[in-house]
Amino acid sequence: MQTLPNNVTHYKSTKVFNQETVPKGLLKDHSTASHVWGELNIISGTLEYAIGENEVHILNTEIKGVIAPEEIHHIKPIGNVEFFIKFYKG
Repeated sequence: MQTLPNNVTHYKSTKVFNQETVPKGLLKDHSTASHVWGELNIISGTLEYAIGENEVHILNTEIKGVIAPEEIHHIKPIGNVEFFIKFYKG
């Protein structure tokens, strides 16, 4: 998983989602635009973050997920979870 570059600017955040309200599109493979970075922030619980076909990370309140531009990814709630996504341009 990459790290968020220093030269990006936060421009919006999603509302808080949980295991029941997570948009279905986030559960299947998708990507951001060529100039958009994302950061998965866990408020409580655990979330699986899969990048491509071979990379899986378990995210929690101490471990954030970084979404690189155009990187194919999806998420999967593990039990009860609350999270939101911050989007950055750069």
